[in-house]
Amino acid sequence: MKIMRKRKKKPGLPPGTLVYIGDNQDVKTSMTLFDYDAESLEEVTISEPAKLQSYLAENRVAWININGLTDVDTIRKIGEIFKIHSLVLEDIVNTDHRPKFEDYGKYYFSVVKMLTYDVKNAEINSEQVSFITGDNYLLTFQEIEGDVFETIREHLRRNKGRVRRAKADYLFYTLIDAIVDNYFNALEYVAEETEQLEELLLNDADTSVLQRIHRLKRELIFMRKSVWPLREVLNNIDRLEPDLFQDSTKLFFRDVYDHTIQIIDTIENLRDIVTGMLDIYLSTVSNRMNEVMKVLTMIATIFIPLTFIAGIYGMNFQYMPELNWKSGYPLVLGVMVLLGLGMVMFFRRKKWL
Repeated sequence: MKIMRKRKKKPGLPPGTLVYIGDNQDVKTSMTLFDYDAESLEEVTISEPAKLQSYLAENRVAWININGLTDVDTIRKIGEIFKIHSLVLEDIVNTDHRPKFEDYGKYYFSVVKMLTYDVKNAEINSEQVSFITGDNYLLTFQEIEGDVFETIREHLRRNKGRVRRAKADYLFYTLIDAIVDNYFNALEYVAEETEQLEELLLNDADTSVLQRIHRLKRELIFMRKSVWPLREVLNNIDRLEPDLFQDSTKLFFRDVYDHTIQIIDTIENLRDIVTGMLDIYLSTVSNRMNEVMKVLTMIATIFIPLTFIAGIYGMNFQYMPELNWKSGYPLVLGVMVLLGLGMVMFFRRKKWL
C-alpha cells in the first residue's frame, strides 16, 4: 500500500506523452478477448493489436482486457484502433489517478481502484483499473494479472445471467459491481483485525499494538481515498443521456451506488473506532505510568521519616542519651517499622492505595 506512486516521468514532456507510472515494471503486456452475443462466444488471446479490428462487429460485444501497462507502444496502437484521445491513454498508464468518469462522446472513460486484502502480509493492495466503454466494446486496462472478474468470465462462458444478452454497458456494470463487492471482503478482514486489536488493547497493550493501530488507521485512510470518489463516478453515470448507457442499466448502477455509500459508512465507523483505540492506548499508558509513579511516591514518602530518624542517630555527637541504652537499637528499628506500617494504613484509609 502506497500513498503516492514514484514519478518516473520527466517534467516538461508534452501532454499525451505515454510514460508508465507504477510499481509493476516487470509485468509484460498481454491481451485477452471475449467476443460474444446471446448465441455464441469466442475467447482468444491476442498477440497483436491489429487483430482486434476484426472482432468489432456491430451485433456483438467485444471485451478486451489488457494486463500490464509497461508496453506503451501497444497501448498507443490500441488507442489508434479505437480512436482514443491521447490524454486518455496518458491517464491509463499513469496509475496514480483518483477514481473518475469522463464522457468523450463516442466512448466513456472510467478509472476505478481495485482493492484486495493480502492475508499473508496483512495489508491492502491497490490496483488501478481503467475502462473505456463504447457501444459494442469494453476495454479494461490492468497493471498486473489476477483480478476479481473471474465470476463474470464464468458467466460469459456458461451463458448465465443476462450479460450475454446485454450490451457493453451492462458488462461494464458487472465489472464495477464485482470490484465494489470485493471492497466488502477487504473490509471484513480490516474489521476482524480491529476486533483483535481491541482485545489486545484491553489485555496487554504494548508498543507493537500501537504500531498496528497506526497501520490500520493508515489503511482505512487509504481505502477512503480509493472509495470516496467512486460516488461521483456513479452519480455521473446516473445523469448520462440514454446513449451508450441504457436507462435499464442505470438502475443497476444505483444499486452499486447504495453499496458504495454503505462501504463508505463502514470505513468511517472503523476510522472512528481506530481513533478511539488510539485514545484508549494513550490513556492506558498514562494510567500505567500514574500507577508506577504512585508506588514510587509511596515508597519515597515512607522512607522520608525513616531516613530522618536514621539521620539523627548518624550524627557524631558524644553526648546523646540513647547511645547508652542497651535496647536503643532494636527500639529505634521498632519505631521505624511501626511508623512505616502506620503510614501505609493511613494511605489506605485515604484511598491513596
